[in-house]
Amino acid sequence: MSKKKTSLKLWVEGARLRTLPLAIAPVAIGAGAAAAAQSENIGLDLLALAVALFLQIGVNFANDYSDGIRGTDAKRVGPLRLTGSKSVRPEAVKFAAFAFFGLAGLAGLAIVLITGIYWLIAVGAAAILAAWFYTGGKRPYGYAGLGEVAVFVFFGLVATIGTSYIQEREVNGPELFGGIAAGLFASAVLMVNNIRDRELDQHVGKRTLAVLIGRRASVALFLVMLWVPFVLLAMQVVLYPAAFFAYAAVFLALPITLIVITAKTPRELILVLKLTSFAALAYGLLLGWGLAVVNFG
Repeated sequence: MSKKKTSLKLWVEGARLRTLPLAIAPVAIGAGAAAAAQSENIGLDLLALAVALFLQIGVNFANDYSDGIRGTDAKRVGPLRLTGSKSVRPEAVKFAAFAFFGLAGLAGLAIVLITGIYWLIAVGAAAILAAWFYTGGKRPYGYAGLGEVAVFVFFGLVATIGTSYIQEREVNGPELFGGIAAGLFASAVLMVNNIRDRELDQHVGKRTLAVLIGRRASVALFLVMLWVPFVLLAMQVVLYPAAFFAYAAVFLALPITLIVITAKTPRELILVLKLTSFAALAYGLLLGWGLAVVNFG
């Protein structure tokens, strides 16, 4: 394999593409909600998706850089860390993070210019700042047990409601309940990631929520995050019967539950992380379709 191909493979692994379902799911739900309100604009949907995807990749590189220079990734189990493994210069990883933040900002600016909703600039700036200071800066909030809260807000409520709002210009039940569900799935992925790394994080002084409340409570909270979206789904099905198909994600939630309860090794929790991301994607795509299909009957 050539050096160029090896380098590309490193960057692809560092981008953690398996986390991208968490960016796609909320946009799919928001797009479906807009379609249900007969306000859908495909162009705005694609721009919202670009914002979410670029922001997700940017935060992945930002976390890689910040955790790497602190030394907290030195013995991490899981996907390759570019900085922690010393595979790539830290400055290059930092540049990549800000490059993707810039791409997210450009897509967001396009949305603002098209819609004329200029206060969205503040929302976008807040999202980028939250992405950087999760593990960056002198006092990263991800080291104080607040990571799940930020993920819930930005990769749940903001991404879902934002996608629908730029088209509907109002907030309705489908995107609100859908945003809560998407946020819970995203928080669940972060929670199981932190359960996997709990002992190492505790050793290096990274006080994630899993470190603060302990393994047993963390697993219980993870299961709440995983299953509450299916409770919320029942409220959607009442008005949008086709949303029922999103219950297909239960077929992933069941093995996830069994594995996380019985897991004894970090690698088992890596599997839980992957399956939870896929469950979020299935839920988001099927719910988005279920909301949209009401106007095509």
